[in-house]
Amino acid sequence: MSETILEFIQEASAKGEKLLAILLDPDKTALEKLPEISARIDRLNANFIFVGGSFVENGITDLFVETIKKYSKLPVVLFPGDFSQLTNHADALLFLSLLSGRNPEYLIEQQIKSVPFLKNSPLEIIPTGYILIDGGTNSSVFKTSNTIPISQENISLAVDTAVAGMYKGKQLIYLEAGSGAKVPINSKLISEVKKHINIPLIVGGGIKTKVQLNNAYNSGADLVVVGTAFENNNAFQF
Repeated sequence: MSETILEFIQEASAKGEKLLAILLDPDKTALEKLPEISARIDRLNANFIFVGGSFVENGITDLFVETIKKYSKLPVVLFPGDFSQLTNHADALLFLSLLSGRNPEYLIEQQIKSVPFLKNSPLEIIPTGYILIDGGTNSSVFKTSNTIPISQENISLAVDTAVAGMYKGKQLIYLEAGSGAKVPINSKLISEVKKHINIPLIVGGGIKTKVQLNNAYNSGADLVVVGTAFENNNAFQF
């Protein structure tokens, strides 16, 4: 891997190489299952393990990441619901700003609360613009952040939000249909966002099949995140 995780993602994007991350929620994944889960992830040839959730009991993330690192050599990237989910056992942090909402708590307040920890942390911090897209359900992100997702039909707003994030200096844009989304983000929206940004694009939420995975890749996603489908199906594979 390159010197940093961000450089690895940037280089893969430049080469047209597609990446896969498996998202694990510490609140939904038993520690004793992690050896088996790690082996399943290895069989999928994933590039990263993302760790995070909207409702994670304080302190669980630290032990969870410490344990998963014992069984997997993949880089662990934090995808936190709030500042309490930070741990130095991970390799990197998606430093998220919820650009699609107007709730200051998730635009800047949570980020400020994380600074005392991050100032002395070895974590690689990756500024990431996080954009919630309507996946046909009231996702945990929607419930936690109290922000309305962008309609899949409102492509211009999604594009402008992504471009604004890029202009603000975000290094990644993350389009998220939400945990347990009924439908993934449509190809047109992904392709239009990708067309207007020059930074890597992450897409997640509602992806349950190889066809849906390939649709996201073919539409412009550089990195696809799969969570709920992996959690709910022990035989899950692409």
